[in-house]
Amino acid sequence: MKLKQTIYIIISVVLLLCHSSFSWAASAPITIEADHMTSLEASNNVLFSGNVDASQADVRIRADKMTVYYTAADKGKKQEVERLRCEGNVEITKGEWLGTGKTMNYLSKERKVILSGGAKAWQDTNLVTGNTIIYYLDEGRSEVIGGKASTTVDPKTGERQSGRVRATLTPQ
Repeated sequence: MKLKQTIYIIISVVLLLCHSSFSWAASAPITIEADHMTSLEASNNVLFSGNVDASQADVRIRADKMTVYYTAADKGKKQEVERLRCEGNVEITKGEWLGTGKTMNYLSKERKVILSGGAKAWQDTNLVTGNTIIYYLDEGRSEVIGGKASTTVDPKTGERQSGRVRATLTPQ
């Protein structure tokens, strides 16, 4: 794949996210940094790995690994991003909003973002947690899904986790 096509695909990823109901600034410069980038023509994807840090305006996505999946080149048609997958220590911020999880998937056709694996989202001092948080961009709607009904203990923090959706709201 030519460098120009690779750069176009990278920019397309961020621009797709920019047209969401978050009103991300589509004309702001896009910066993507990583320890390594691999373009995989045969499987139509670009892999960024090692301390991935993508930002545009006040939106920032950080992860251990980010894979951009795009459509195959076709005569007369531009290549488009189909989906984006981030893995490992995923963190998305926009202004005072912060979302974290083990993985994040962005599905362009469905226009939704899915944070999974101990997903958490903060807005100011308010917090919601669950196994999965799904944000429907065009609807401005989110859904939080709990995990197993049994109680477990996080081996890293020693914190008890019930597997249920949990919200902590601070009255203003």
